[in-house]
Amino acid sequence: MAKAKLTISSKNYSSWSLRGWLLCKMSGIAFDEVPISLDDPGQRAELLLLSPSFLVPALTDEGAKIWGTWSIAEYLHESFPKAGLLPADRLARAHCRSISAEMHSGFQNLRSALPMNLKARHAGFKVWAGAQPDIDRILAIWDECLATYGGPWLFGATPTVADAMYAPVCMRFYTYDVPIDATAAAYCRTIMDWAPLKEWIVSAKAEPEEIEELDVEF
Repeated sequence: MAKAKLTISSKNYSSWSLRGWLLCKMSGIAFDEVPISLDDPGQRAELLLLSPSFLVPALTDEGAKIWGTWSIAEYLHESFPKAGLLPADRLARAHCRSISAEMHSGFQNLRSALPMNLKARHAGFKVWAGAQPDIDRILAIWDECLATYGGPWLFGATPTVADAMYAPVCMRFYTYDVPIDATAAAYCRTIMDWAPLKEWIVSAKAEPEEIEELDVEF
């Protein structure tokens, strides 16, 4: 059987590509990466949040093309139910879907104010006031999940879709030196120590491409 294909854009800048890639790694699906050049105007528009729709990442498998991270998550959960992408408990599963969907559709101010850039580091960065409510909401989600399910992942002992969805936030917090409480810091360390994420970061830092608009001095 032919391998699935995951179309992604920049590993340095694309939080959505990271989410889709993590989900594929978690599911165990055999897949090849199909990178799209940053010279593609559509990809630059997506990364700069100037596009009304996001078509990358896209997973092609068994003749089907699935785009949008949440759609990919649901497809992989149905295809690989034993992978544990969603919690086994029905109520926890509903909770996981809810906070994952919230990440998928919300937090626009955070995305604009703290664009993902794994090569950058802005110590003492002053967070725009409009983004602070998004940060506060994310920290509240993490605190509730970690207290309810015992950590170290958001839904207990193993990573789920929710961790893939929120992993880029940890990267943003690190890049922009966002002050966070001890509980959130411990969760971010769990994410940063995640083997697939380490693999992604190595590849991201090796990328030659740059988007000047996202490499400005904050």
